[in-house]
Amino acid sequence: MARRGALRLIQGVREGRSLSDQQGALRSLAVAEQARAARLAAETLRHQGRADAVIEPLVSRKPAPQIADVLRLGVVEMLELGAPAHGVVGAAVDMTRTLGKRGQAAAGMVNAVLRKAAAHAGWADLPPQPLPDWLRGPLEDAYGDGVMRAIEAAHQRGAPLDLTLKPRANVLPDTEMLPTGSLRLHGPVQVSALPGFDAGDWWVQDAAAALPARLLDPQPGERIADLCAAPGGKTMQLAAAGAQVTAVDISDQRLKRVTENLARCGLSADLVTADALEWRPDQPLDAILLDAPCSATGTIRRHPDLPFIRDGHGIAELIELQAALLDHALSLLRPGGRLVYATCSLIPDEGEVQIDEALARHPGLTVERPDLPGIDPAWITEEGGLRLRPDYWADRGGMDGFYMARLRKAG
Repeated sequence: MARRGALRLIQGVREGRSLSDQQGALRSLAVAEQARAARLAAETLRHQGRADAVIEPLVSRKPAPQIADVLRLGVVEMLELGAPAHGVVGAAVDMTRTLGKRGQAAAGMVNAVLRKAAAHAGWADLPPQPLPDWLRGPLEDAYGDGVMRAIEAAHQRGAPLDLTLKPRANVLPDTEMLPTGSLRLHGPVQVSALPGFDAGDWWVQDAAAALPARLLDPQPGERIADLCAAPGGKTMQLAAAGAQVTAVDISDQRLKRVTENLARCGLSADLVTADALEWRPDQPLDAILLDAPCSATGTIRRHPDLPFIRDGHGIAELIELQAALLDHALSLLRPGGRLVYATCSLIPDEGEVQIDEALARHPGLTVERPDLPGIDPAWITEEGGLRLRPDYWADRGGMDGFYMARLRKAG
């Protein structure tokens, strides 16, 4: 059942739906089978290029799309996840037969191809899934081909689970303390079964995503807004530091998740459903964290479906929105107040360029260079921001791609 669920998810991605948007498609499965199906689908997308390299020499003509996905699913399950070939091949043949007349006709071919693929000896040496041209081209211009190959290799490795601890909470056993202060767990885990979950001692948050709030350096009693706040990890960091936090997000449904996370962790914040471009507090703020809507191209190691459901359209509009949000947020600050602008994007136009242009638009605005534990000085950009990439910390499991900068409004 998990394999059928995985195929359903992959086909949804082909139709333009993200994996996270398809969670309801697996409700008929047991919880463990839902998790297995989601993992199979994600790993198949993550390794699609390598699977195709195995399959192509074994077929006389290109299979129909659904049949190709059955083959990819089988190859990845055998060669990447180490599942026994007999069970994988048999399940793939059965699944193919359910795909109408075309599937029934292809069942023998699927059986033969996967049996041969099971004996493939060079899986580990195949290059990782390349980024699509619309994304790889601009990033190669920015970082160079060598960096792009390292980023693609990081995407192939996937992402471990990172946690942010509440102040004075106990460190979990069998975790790695990262230089920046996050905890990292390696290998699959059930989050709700980890020590401290019910007590609210921590929350899930990539190590890179934890840095914007640390860069803001919230102080007890400060009036701080977290704009575009959901899913709430940064809101909880600000609240745990003792700040008076207002979390603003346009989605009431997404704010419900923030409410649940705050309650579990025993933290409080004022939650406001509003367009961040229109919201205005009753008095100027001490600080703002603006995690702006972006292309999310820094999170592909966690979301391998992203390159398949995006084509580069809409990024220009996102860049315009980011600039408008940045200008509006600066207007909400008291004189001398500070703002951290952040995006989980690898595209410089959504990061470094935004800050350069904001400085030109706002006389007296300055960038305060980051001074955080665990930060490599090489990550600090020319304008004083912080550029993080998935290939950093390769020996530790990488990090999400992020850009962030702390701005100080003129006094």
